[in-house]
Amino acid sequence: MADRSDDLRAIRPMLELFDHGYDLVAGSRYMAGGEQIGGPWLKGKLSRTAGLSLHLIGLPIHDPTNSFKLYRTARLRELSIESGRGFEINLEIMSKGLRAGWRIGEVPSRWIDRTTGSSNFKLWRWLPRYLKWYGHAAASLLKRQTYNDK
Repeated sequence: MADRSDDLRAIRPMLELFDHGYDLVAGSRYMAGGEQIGGPWLKGKLSRTAGLSLHLIGLPIHDPTNSFKLYRTARLRELSIESGRGFEINLEIMSKGLRAGWRIGEVPSRWIDRTTGSSNFKLWRWLPRYLKWYGHAAASLLKRQTYNDK
């Protein structure tokens, strides 16, 4: 995000997972050891609920909406990205990576709301696009569960 809200101490453990073959490594505010300080209450609750609900049905990370991620360039180039107008790209890439069989991992990270400037995140404008990719991820996870149950 380049707004200095993410604690850069998470980069070293993120790189360690990346060096072990992960295609996407997310900094997670919502796993054990992670933390979110400040930010709009509703935005935080929606983000946490989205992550927890996807995790409960099989997503290997707790915080798919976080922008603090590492991506393997070659894998990213395999995707056709549709998002062009906002933060929903985080869910799109994670969802499409999941469907493509990427190895996805996370490390705990700390996020502190900015003290200067203002966010470009507009919840009500971007919520429908978030929901599209949330549904895409949920469908992929449920399809995988059904396939594995057979």
